[in-house]
Amino acid sequence: MNTQFRKPLPGTTLDYFDTREAVDAIVKGAYDKLPYTSRVLAENLVRRCDPATLTDSLRQFIERKRDLDFPWFPARVVCHDILGQTALVDLAGLRDAIALQGGDPALVNPVVPTQLVVDHSLAVECGGFDPDAFDKNRAIEDRRNEDRFDFINWTKKAFKNVDVIPPGNGILHQINLERMSPVVQVTDGVAYPDTLVGTDSHTPMVDALGVIAIGVGGLEAESVMLGRASWMRLPDIIGVELTGKPQEGITATDTVLALTEFLRNQKVVSSYLEFYGEGASHLTLGDRATISNMAPEFGSTAAMFYIDEQTIKYLKLTGRDDELVKLVETYAKETGLWADTLKNAEYERVLKFDLSSVVRNIAGPSNPHKRVPTSELAARGISGTVENEPGLMPDGAVIIAAITSCTNTNNPRNMVAAGLLARNANKLGLTRKPWVKSSLAPGSKAVTLYLEEANLMPELEQLGFGVVAYACTSCNGMSGALDPVIQKEIIDRDLYATAVLSGNRNFDGRIHPYAQQAFLASPPLVVAYAIAGTIRFDIEKDVLGLDASGKPVTLKDIWPTDEEIDAVVAASVKPEQFRKVYIPMFARQADDGEKVSPLYDWRPQTTYIRRPPYWEGALAGARSMKGMRALAVLGDNITTDHLSPSNAIMLDSAAGEYLAKMGLPEEDFNSYATHRGDHLTAQRATFANPTLKNEMVVVDGKVKAGSLARIEPEGQITRMWEAIETYMERKQPLIVIAGADYGQGSSRDWAAKGVRLAGVEVIVAEGFERIHRTNLVGMGVLPLEFLPGVNRLTLNIDGTETFDVIGDRMPRATLTLIINRKNGESVAVPVLCRLDTAEEVSIYEAGGVLQRFAQDFLESAKAA
Repeated sequence: MNTQFRKPLPGTTLDYFDTREAVDAIVKGAYDKLPYTSRVLAENLVRRCDPATLTDSLRQFIERKRDLDFPWFPARVVCHDILGQTALVDLAGLRDAIALQGGDPALVNPVVPTQLVVDHSLAVECGGFDPDAFDKNRAIEDRRNEDRFDFINWTKKAFKNVDVIPPGNGILHQINLERMSPVVQVTDGVAYPDTLVGTDSHTPMVDALGVIAIGVGGLEAESVMLGRASWMRLPDIIGVELTGKPQEGITATDTVLALTEFLRNQKVVSSYLEFYGEGASHLTLGDRATISNMAPEFGSTAAMFYIDEQTIKYLKLTGRDDELVKLVETYAKETGLWADTLKNAEYERVLKFDLSSVVRNIAGPSNPHKRVPTSELAARGISGTVENEPGLMPDGAVIIAAITSCTNTNNPRNMVAAGLLARNANKLGLTRKPWVKSSLAPGSKAVTLYLEEANLMPELEQLGFGVVAYACTSCNGMSGALDPVIQKEIIDRDLYATAVLSGNRNFDGRIHPYAQQAFLASPPLVVAYAIAGTIRFDIEKDVLGLDASGKPVTLKDIWPTDEEIDAVVAASVKPEQFRKVYIPMFARQADDGEKVSPLYDWRPQTTYIRRPPYWEGALAGARSMKGMRALAVLGDNITTDHLSPSNAIMLDSAAGEYLAKMGLPEEDFNSYATHRGDHLTAQRATFANPTLKNEMVVVDGKVKAGSLARIEPEGQITRMWEAIETYMERKQPLIVIAGADYGQGSSRDWAAKGVRLAGVEVIVAEGFERIHRTNLVGMGVLPLEFLPGVNRLTLNIDGTETFDVIGDRMPRATLTLIINRKNGESVAVPVLCRLDTAEEVSIYEAGGVLQRFAQDFLESAKAA
């Protein structure tokens, strides 16, 4: 820690670093013009970076230049159990590799505090209409994940600086918002802004508190854990001025779906957004968090709000200590992070959004940014004639209705609205349709406490929305099995079935294998659709049912007023509820004195946890980038769900066949996500999405959807995994050609690990989503970008070619892609090297993040 610019923080016994003085010493008055993000990043530099490079780095912020890499040292790392466990499996494997080369494995530990919340492992096998659903689902979770949880429990004792919140306690992001983030950190008597990276793309949820928190892949998180700086250049910081107030009856979900559409259209990919203005001051912290959580759906890296009275009000509401609340306000006002001190902040680009323009919305059927006003359902061709034949499910049947995901369950107004709508529906005798698998999976136990306080939990339970889990469920594809009778009817009648959920992701095939498409909606709308039972229903106009007197009931008859919602929130949501939940959760268990080996005892027969292979075989060899064959030629908007799906494993899939061969019963196959600690299972998920369209696979003149490939030069069409196995046996280097926005979606390591283990050395695309590009570099896969106006179509790439890449790999250098056509012709195409920094070049050349760390660790050990 540097000492220059360190000063006493007025009104406290703490010190702080005066970033204003450091910036204004370079250009007088410059600090007042800096955006919020720049002020926080500048403080990190003033406190942590090499004094010799400080002035040049700060000058980038002042002059808005992006020529220089500078280091960022996040204060902590947060992980959910899937990517967190995978990262720790990698570190356990790294310990083995260090030990084999004579190093001390016990010295391999996270340097930065790392918090892991087990929240992604539970499937909703029992719906919310079962009063014992929570206990049954937790028992199934423990049984299926015994191998994984054994490893996670070992990490608590084997690694320093790792804290674990066990299953059944809530969702990482909501716990982070309600308790884990202090907003202002204190270390060694110094106060400074809380900052973090998290192994989930929705980590920006706590940006709502004014905390820079960004989603990264597990590989980048591993690098930060191990004490390396996250190197970056000044991001594109965009101001989003919010005006007006939401109309009566409009939820935070409606607002965020409208914003998602607006911001996607404004091309904010990889930017840092800063929301401010009169409209922002009207939004509760819960409303802000609903917006910040959806940053990856906008495409942005972060979605920041300034610290203001709403922040302080929320910290008090969630039971934070008075001393901490006072420190946050004092520090923010002293250092220019309080809203009133940012009135002169200048942005290179400002967008304006009127909150009063928002109407009731859903989003779907395949993307979060495809907003549909509920008043236009019929005009958009979504709703239609409801054909309810007695005893049969209708077309468009809603088979999943899930109040899930921290996006919405963090927000008391949303949850109370759902409870009040349920109460009103029950009074009028409305019921859930029998084919709807309904569930309530709050991100925090505090939700249950305030719903019980308001006497709304029994109302939700009556409609089938009892608590099934405190975990990330349907939003992550963990919807569980359907009733076999319902599943059979869907298959036999070839029904179009759908899901409606209060989540943040609805990519095709993600929510449930038998829900072809899914729609995002507010919690009260989810309840309404459970009553309607079909997406073909015009939710604003059609009749939900008849009351006791035979009078038709529509949505407006059961929708609660804002006044009702606010009154219940004010009376029922209390600080003591949050203290009751979180104080015991974070109370450290007494050290039982048990010592464990620094090396994990890998279980030989597991399909969940296996020593990773990143230091052996093909991964230890050179990448020639010569004579590469195309594994796939893909279009635009390929998501990480296409590259490595997370949902349930089907028996007829490559992974399903492997698990059956390993003796696992089909009912316990679990999800792709839970098996990512075992590369032999996870490899078989590569390009395993049934909606994938590999343009090399053409049948009867059309591209055929499925997990399919074409083996060259034979031209044989096979399942993707068989093609990968064939190429692995041949030691054939591979390439993937793709369109725009390659790798959008969840920050999924295996979307990069899977292709690397398959032998893919290069991905050439029209553009990359930020986290996935970083993951590719972290796995030693070279990301290359076509120049504007050039793509697979203009180059007539059909997959019969071989490919070479030549040129010196330097940050953002122009390299040459040589396309060797089947007829003997060769074409040289300039491409942009998307190794964006010198640090990334270094990581890539070493073979990846883990290989680079192993090299540095052993070299430093020798030097010592």
